[in-house]
Amino acid sequence: MRRELRLRRRKDFDAVFRQGRAWHNELLVLRSIPNALEHNRYGFITSNRVRRRLRESVRVLPANQGWDVVVSAKSRASEADFHELNRAVVELLDRAGILAERAGGEPA
Repeated sequence: MRRELRLRRRKDFDAVFRQGRAWHNELLVLRSIPNALEHNRYGFITSNRVRRRLRESVRVLPANQGWDVVVSAKSRASEADFHELNRAVVELLDRAGILAERAGGEPA
């Protein structure tokens, strides 16, 4: 993931935790706030293996731009395969209103 697409500074993570909304499912917790940029920035709080899978998942998803997103993995996420993690990310981004819609009004 390109550097400008990552949340890297503690103050950016803190802003998402303090001011953002949260959604969760059995594998993940997603927090987000709008940013003033023309792209999204993602931060991940998890082990390296799960982080790599989550980065790949958000990299290929069509998303509405202008959000700072922090994804935290629950303990069960370490046992999930890529497809389970991908479904969990899609579900949470859709519920948060960040996932772009396909033609026909369906989430991507």
